[in-house]
Amino acid sequence: MKSSVKVGNGIEELFGTFDENLKLLETYFQVSTHLDDGMLEIEGNEGNVSRVQRLISDYAELVGAGSHFDHSDVQSFLRILSEDPAASLKALAEAGRPRTLGKKSITPKSMNQRRYVDAIERFDMVFGIGPSGTGKTYLAVAMAVDALLSKEVSRIILARPAVEAGERLGFLPGTLQEKVNPYLRPLYDALYDVLDPDRVERYIEKGIIEIAPIAFMRGRTLNDAFVILDEAQNTTSEQMKMFLTRLGFNSKAVITGDITQIDLPNGRRSGLIEAVDVVARVPGINFVYFNERDVVRHNLVQRIIRAYEEFDQARGLNGSSLKGGREPDSPGSGSSR
Repeated sequence: MKSSVKVGNGIEELFGTFDENLKLLETYFQVSTHLDDGMLEIEGNEGNVSRVQRLISDYAELVGAGSHFDHSDVQSFLRILSEDPAASLKALAEAGRPRTLGKKSITPKSMNQRRYVDAIERFDMVFGIGPSGTGKTYLAVAMAVDALLSKEVSRIILARPAVEAGERLGFLPGTLQEKVNPYLRPLYDALYDVLDPDRVERYIEKGIIEIAPIAFMRGRTLNDAFVILDEAQNTTSEQMKMFLTRLGFNSKAVITGDITQIDLPNGRRSGLIEAVDVVARVPGINFVYFNERDVVRHNLVQRIIRAYEEFDQARGLNGSSLKGGREPDSPGSGSSR
């Protein structure tokens, strides 16, 4: 099939320097293109040509409305659109809409990050599952700070399993806080990035923000709070059940984890994997799954994650099988409030 699109209204910026993006478009969508006298001729199978036409049309409309995309944005969009026929450039551009959370303006970098932020707004409990570097913890902390500053909740509680020390911290030197701080450092880092350090320290002193190992959650009911359980793949079944049943009135819970990096002793099943099986269809709970396309670190990290997935598959492991658990037929199938 052949089709032609008129080039103008900023569309030529889509093609990139020396048409490098146009070459990527040909590779990703398996089409050939020819630019002549203000017209772009596209040739390929009907489905791919239609997708390229829609992409160019959306790009022209967005640029005409004042949007601007840098080189890396365009390349990311092309890759995502080629891998997901259901995605559209308009939806991806909307996913990048900046949001002011705490002291920073934060921009979701992918469709899944946008779904994650929206799910946290709409649901009382959200699971964010996927590889490191996808923004699961950072966005959850940013949303928690925003809820605190807008007085939707009165406190933030951040928890992690101190699995490297087997939750037996007594042999480590220093005070209790000094013992657990190394395991909780990533949560502090995220807080300091979205709140002024002095404010963080003041809130911690007053108990408005609490950062602790998950074992400290036992026996509590957490009302009027935004609660985050990070590194949830390293919880035991008992710890996960205990955490999920702590949720009180006017509270939200976000559970994040990467089921490919479980550090529990052999023979212990991850509480996160079990929770996927147990609560996947409970109304009011939403699941958001991330993959290597959502990684916002160095581009090499995406390729490393993909390489490990292919290595696992070659050994007969299914990367989407949740190591014995299962991904729900319809992620987030629990109905909203």
